[in-house]
Amino acid sequence: MKSITKASICICLIASFSPLSMATEYHFGGFIKANARYVDGNIAFQDSWTGGGSIAESAKRTQFSAAESRFNVGITHGDVFGFAEIDFSGSSQGNAVFSNSYSPRLRHAYIKYDGFTAGQTWSTMVNTSTFAETADLGVPLAGQAMVRQTLVRYSNDSWQFALENPYTYGTQAGSTDADKKWVDTSNDYVPDAVIRFDKKGDWGNISVSSLLRYLDPQDSAQFGAGVSVAAKLNTIGKDDLRLQLHYGNLGRYVGTDAARDMINGEIETTKAAMFAYRHFWTERTRSSLFYGVTMTEEEQTDRFHAGVNLFTNLTPVLALGFELGRYQIDDGQNPYTGKAAPQGASNYAQLSLQFHI
Repeated sequence: MKSITKASICICLIASFSPLSMATEYHFGGFIKANARYVDGNIAFQDSWTGGGSIAESAKRTQFSAAESRFNVGITHGDVFGFAEIDFSGSSQGNAVFSNSYSPRLRHAYIKYDGFTAGQTWSTMVNTSTFAETADLGVPLAGQAMVRQTLVRYSNDSWQFALENPYTYGTQAGSTDADKKWVDTSNDYVPDAVIRFDKKGDWGNISVSSLLRYLDPQDSAQFGAGVSVAAKLNTIGKDDLRLQLHYGNLGRYVGTDAARDMINGEIETTKAAMFAYRHFWTERTRSSLFYGVTMTEEEQTDRFHAGVNLFTNLTPVLALGFELGRYQIDDGQNPYTGKAAPQGASNYAQLSLQFHI
C-alpha cells in the first residue's frame, strides 16, 4: 500500500473520532406513501383537496401516486439544531406518459438556537398537533391554518413571538372577472407579526394566536388583524378531539386558497373552523371523522371538506388507510360580476399505504 494512501486512511480515521464529529448527531426520517385516489364530481380533480378549486364538467378520475413521499434530516450539534425536509407534491415536472419523474420541493429548512428559530417552517399560527389523521394530504385544509414560510421566532415554555414573511394576496380596486389586478407584492415591507400562547397538560393542549398585518402598502395601505384558537383534547381512552377556530383578516393564513387578503381593494374578513374526532377501535386500528369550513365576507366564499376514514397499523411502521370524503363549493355572489358564483361538489375515495422511516 502506498504511503499516501495510508496517510489518507489515518487522517479519515482521526477525523471520524474528533470531538467535532462525535458531537454532531444526524437524524433521518420521513415516509414513503402510495396512494390510490378516485374522484367523482364537478370540482376539477386535485391530488388532495385545498380550499381552492374550480368548477368544471362532471368527471370521474382514478390516479395512483407516490409523490407525497417525504424525506427529512435533522442535525444536532451542541445547542444548535437544523432541520430540512422535501417532498414531491405539486410538482409540474412529472407526467403519466412514461416517467412520473416528480421534482422535489422544499417544505422545511430552519435553524434553532437558544429559543430562536430562523428559516422556513410552519407559521406560528399553525398548531400541528391539531391536524387530523387523514389519507387526503393536509387534512381538511378548507377550514384550518396551514402556512409554511420563512420567519424569525422566539419561544419559551408558553409564549411565542414571531416576525414572518409579508405577502399581500389579493386584488386591487377596479378588478374584473376577466382582468384581476393583483396587488403588487414588491412593496410588502412590514413583516407579519404573530403572538401565540400555549397551554399543555395531561388533558391535551390549547393555543391562542393573534396576527397583525400591514397589507397593500403601495395602494390602499390597510392594517389587518385576526385571532386563532386551536386545541387537541384527550377524551375517552386514547380518543381525542381536535379543533381550530379562526376569525379576522387572516387571508392566506387560513383555508389554503379559500380566502384572500384583499378583494377589489377591500380587506377580507374570514370565518373558519375545523373539527376532527379520532376513535381507537383497537390498539392499532382507529378512525377519524372530520369537517372543515371557510367563509369570507367580501368574496363570499363558502367551502367545506368532510370525511371519515379507517386506519390500521400492519406493523409498527406500516399503516394502511381508507377514506371517504366530500369537498363542496357553495360560494355566493361573485364580487367582480355581481352574479351568482358557480357551485359544485366532488366525492372521493382514497386508499393509502404509508411506511414511516
